[in-house]
Amino acid sequence: MENVDYIIVGDGYASLFFAHQLIKNNKSFVVFSEEKESASRVSAGIINPVVLKKFTTFWKAQEQIDFLKETLKEIEKYTGQNYLIDAPIHRIFHDENEQQLWLKKSSNDELVHFLDQNFTHLDLAQNDFNSGKVNQSARLDVKGFFVGLFDFLENHKHLLKEKFNYSDINTSDHTYKNYQYKNILFCEGMGVKNNPFFSEIPVNPNKGHHIKVKLSQTLPENITIKKKHFLFPIDDERYFYGGTYDREQLHHEIDSSAVEQLTNGLKEFYPEDFSVEEVNFGFRPTVKDRRPIIGRHHKHHDMYVFNGLGARGILNGCYFSRSLYDYIEKGIPLHQEIALERFTS
Repeated sequence: MENVDYIIVGDGYASLFFAHQLIKNNKSFVVFSEEKESASRVSAGIINPVVLKKFTTFWKAQEQIDFLKETLKEIEKYTGQNYLIDAPIHRIFHDENEQQLWLKKSSNDELVHFLDQNFTHLDLAQNDFNSGKVNQSARLDVKGFFVGLFDFLENHKHLLKEKFNYSDINTSDHTYKNYQYKNILFCEGMGVKNNPFFSEIPVNPNKGHHIKVKLSQTLPENITIKKKHFLFPIDDERYFYGGTYDREQLHHEIDSSAVEQLTNGLKEFYPEDFSVEEVNFGFRPTVKDRRPIIGRHHKHHDMYVFNGLGARGILNGCYFSRSLYDYIEKGIPLHQEIALERFTS
């Protein structure tokens, strides 16, 4: 029997950022990964402090941005890789009214550090009303992040590439197969619906498609362009464009209507020819109040859940991993806006 401080079930942003907290604090743990294409692994990796439909920000945006940069520097020390891509978002304006709204909100205390007051005209893109730059925005190298973290976990015997079987948990003895555990953390995204301990938490699937395209004329800068969706380069030839939001068509197949939506959206501002090389989709776990769900099982006090990260999986997963660690290890209460108890009490 092997003793571990933690068993982590799941392999998305919640799991890996919490694993980082354990690495920092010299805790023993194993991560169970089915190696599926989760919503995290096919995500765009956008790091964005602004809601670009309304030019507003969100709860703890600056704190989350700062903490992510700090965390990625810590991760770089043991993986040897920097996964932060300095490629700021440029939001194409639809008309003069959006320009004026941007300028008005850029003087707001919450947005002054995010909305650049100097507009930019983008080459090779239709942007008659120019674009606004989102300061402190960036991207995560999603593929590099998962490859690097998984390699580290595997090399240090923290990774188990197998399906977790709930029926093998012995809640009385605190064992799972040949592991004696202190805590189990479930970070399963929409997979939580199959979890007998936390299946009732109110997370809802939001299906997101993106396409990988080959542009006939490449864009001159490594930036992220946003109009309806995000466009940015992923290698020397291909670009990422996405993603959609769909709460209705939840089957596990590609939706032709979503692909059409994406191709039409790209045509709105990219006037040259392009070809669709690949289509992917995933199911984001979302919550009605747009806050993560974090907490302890009401009966089994060594079981925890970390879910509902939504479209801001990177920022939410990174920032609230520390909140969860401090809750478990130091007894620091969770903020009521993220606590599981807001739905169960």
